[in-house]
Amino acid sequence: MNWKEYISVNPKIMYGKPVITGTRVPVDLVTEKLAAGESFEGLLSAYPHLKLVQLLACLSYATDLIRNEESILTAA
Repeated sequence: MNWKEYISVNPKIMYGKPVITGTRVPVDLVTEKLAAGESFEGLLSAYPHLKLVQLLACLSYATDLIRNEESILTAA
């Protein structure tokens, strides 16, 4: 998936946080809600102007962001 079609950053929108393009819905809000157990269906119901592909783009963006990051966890 090319998340760049769905995620944008603009310093004038949400202080430059990555958001779903054309909205003020930040990527971190979507990933936080999914991590807390919210379903895609629940998010789509709460944000009826969003589409599933946009939510999936948030996950794809997060994946690309951390793919080459150094782990903060250490082996036990």
